[in-house]
Amino acid sequence: MVKMFGVVEGPANRPDAKEEKAPPKAKPRLPANLIHFIDCNQGAVRAVRFNGDGNYCLTCGNDKSIKLWNPEKQMLIKKYTGHGYDVLDAASSNDNCQIASCGSDKSVMYWDVASGQIIRRFRGHAGRVNCVQFNEESTVILSGSVDSSIRAWDCRSKKGSAIQIMDEAKDSISALQVSDHEILSGSIDGKIRRYDLRIGSMHSDNIGSAITSTCFTKDGQCTLTSTHDNTIRLLDVATGEMLGEYMGHKNAKYMIECALNRKDDHVISGSEDGHIYMWDLVEASVTKKLLVKRNKVIHSLSMHPEKDVMLVACENKIYMFADDFYELPDNIA
Repeated sequence: MVKMFGVVEGPANRPDAKEEKAPPKAKPRLPANLIHFIDCNQGAVRAVRFNGDGNYCLTCGNDKSIKLWNPEKQMLIKKYTGHGYDVLDAASSNDNCQIASCGSDKSVMYWDVASGQIIRRFRGHAGRVNCVQFNEESTVILSGSVDSSIRAWDCRSKKGSAIQIMDEAKDSISALQVSDHEILSGSIDGKIRRYDLRIGSMHSDNIGSAITSTCFTKDGQCTLTSTHDNTIRLLDVATGEMLGEYMGHKNAKYMIECALNRKDDHVISGSEDGHIYMWDLVEASVTKKLLVKRNKVIHSLSMHPEKDVMLVACENKIYMFADDFYELPDNIA
């Protein structure tokens, strides 16, 4: 573009010139292709979780068991038993050598992966324990319960009592996530709470409807929260301002989980109508709607930490989805 005698010469002044078009938007890489499913033989699968490096996953069963799988090979590695009732959640330590689990028996358990033995059994919650997470160093287990409290348990201590209790919630704790310096929790009382471990402060945002799932974006600047009014909300951590609202799925009765894809540019959620929904993060429009099993609840999902791969749970099965570029390893294709 050349400036001559104060006139900018461009497409507007040269009718024969073609205006340059913006390059087409790259197609997002989303885990939208069903690769296979695994019948876990655990009754209803309450939760599915990738481990830290994504090579294995954990399933929590209605039959009181936890199972460790290689999901690509559809191979059962080990089964862990010791809970008295349903296992509701599990998490892997950062070195994948230990597992934390919780369930309807009010207990939190700390397992050795290789031997399958219980290292510690923590008791103190007054009701069902819904969710469990390790801290960044995997030295402390955090658990959230229907007794409205979050409890911290020292993995290295032989004492069975909690080292800290956070009981600000007015109803059941439904979701937990732990970053390097914050604990994020969601509650049926309609509030998400952030506990800053550096300065010992607590900040809450009132969503106004029972929370079923909450998580940080990868940069830690926003939270994504799913609620019982069929809505997922993206909030700014610093201001509490709502940046996005995602609807179209059904979440009014069950504990439906939501997540972000690997690049943090799409919101993904289960639904009570048997589908997985995917929204563009910025435009808030549904870009994919994947049928898993019609009119069945898709409640739990887990995103691979490094690949565009996703696991979802429905009834007694887990389903593995991947993007268009995914290839099964040669020895199991």
